[in-house]
Order: sequence, then C-alpha cells, then structure tokens
Amino acid sequence: MMSSPTTSSSKSHRRAASNDYVHVVGARRSSLSSQSSRTGRTPSEIMAGITGSSKKGHAWVDWDKNTRSANYRGSGSFATFMIIGPTCFFLGILFAMFPYDFPLLWTSDPVPDAYYDQLETHLKFMHSAPPLIARLLNIMVFVCFMGFFIKLYHPSEANVLFDGAGLVLFFIGVGIYITNITKGLRAASMGVWNAGEFQGTAHSGPVTGEIVLDRNDSLKVLAASNTILALVLVGVLVLQSGQWYAETKEIEELEAIEEEAMKGKKKQ
Repeated sequence: MMSSPTTSSSKSHRRAASNDYVHVVGARRSSLSSQSSRTGRTPSEIMAGITGSSKKGHAWVDWDKNTRSANYRGSGSFATFMIIGPTCFFLGILFAMFPYDFPLLWTSDPVPDAYYDQLETHLKFMHSAPPLIARLLNIMVFVCFMGFFIKLYHPSEANVLFDGAGLVLFFIGVGIYITNITKGLRAASMGVWNAGEFQGTAHSGPVTGEIVLDRNDSLKVLAASNTILALVLVGVLVLQSGQWYAETKEIEELEAIEEEAMKGKKKQ
C-alpha cells in the first residue's frame, strides 16, 4: 500500500520539527552547563536569573532573589524576629484580657451588673497606667513596623506575598486598636456612662451624629474588638510560618534540580 505525497511530506515535517526540538534542548543544556562552569552558579540559579530578568516590569521587586541569595531577608532573618516578637507580646496581653471577655461573648449565662462594675474598674486601672506603659506599647508597634519595612526593602516575590499581606493585617490591627479599644478605654476612664443621658433616659426619633453606646454594649464591643485583634495577629504569625514553609519547599526543589543536573553531567 503506497502512501500519498501529502502524508509523506507531513511526516517529514514532523520529523524535522522533532530534530529541531532535540537540537534546541541540547543547545540549552550545553549552554547552562557552560555558564555553570564559567560563573560557578548552579543551573537552578541561572534559570532563576533568566526567569527573573523577564519580569523586570516591577522595578521595586527583585525577581532574581531566592532563598540562597546573600541579601534575601526570609524567615530566618532578624527582621522576622522583629515581627514575631511584638506580635506574640500583643497576643499575650490579649490572652490576659480573655478571662474578662469570656462571659460577655462566649457564654449565654446572664452577666450580673457587679461583673460590669468590676470590668469597668479594671479598664480604668489599665488606662490610668504610668506613661511608660503606653510608650512601651508604641515602641513595640514601631519595632514590628520596622521589621516589615526592612523585609520589604528591595523585596523578593516571597517577601511581597507573605510580608506584604502581613503588613496589611498589622495595619488593620492598629486601626482596630485606635478606633475601638482606645476609645473604649478612654470612655471607661472618663466615666461617660455615668452621665445623665445613660441614667435610664430614652431617645425617640431618628439619631444623627456620633452615637455612644451604654456601658454594657460598649464593654461587649470592646471584648469583640479584642477577639478580632487577636485573630488578626494570629494571621500575621500564620503568614510568617507560611513563608518559612515555602522557603523549605523551595530549597528542597532547588536541591532536587541540582541533583538531576549533577546526574546529567556524570552521564555525559
């Protein structure tokens, strides 16, 4: 059975394309091996540089960085400890507040008025602490921000993903602290709930302007803000842990690529 000229020509074209592909792959491998012997870099590092050079559109991101770069600030850098330390410090403070917040949020049992009096006294005591305490909290916030900014200076792709998201979460946490927690502490210290408008008076009609809740609702909002802030700070720790896990997997992949490259050199 004879094949048509069209079929034979298509086979010859496919065979020629296959030969060209083999030649391109062989030339690429020989080029990588020659560059590796000339520069002392591994094939994976050369490929990372080639891939990164095609992504230079974002100049503020250093796409050439990886876990083996000398200026890579990853999970083992001091900036990471500048982030984890203050975050755990604030989580410890919120954990100390949890016994006070638990009856307000996590149980359906009725809360007596005496408990609200005790909680209000505790908040007044916290807000009237010496100025050194507030300055220490501000210093810890500043240290955490500095850790994020250090890791995001000429960042790698991993820094943008993990540390950038962690910085956004930390900004959200600071916003919750300023807008809800600080206002609640200030209201407890000023005794606004003992004013005449909260002494059994009621308002009818539409309400405009800033609304001040009564003592019970305000303390519940403060407890909820503490819980939300704790979840946000846990998210910061989860992102830092995710960065460590991603770095570990990247190192394993680079080692596997280098082992395959070494086996290919030995076979040649």
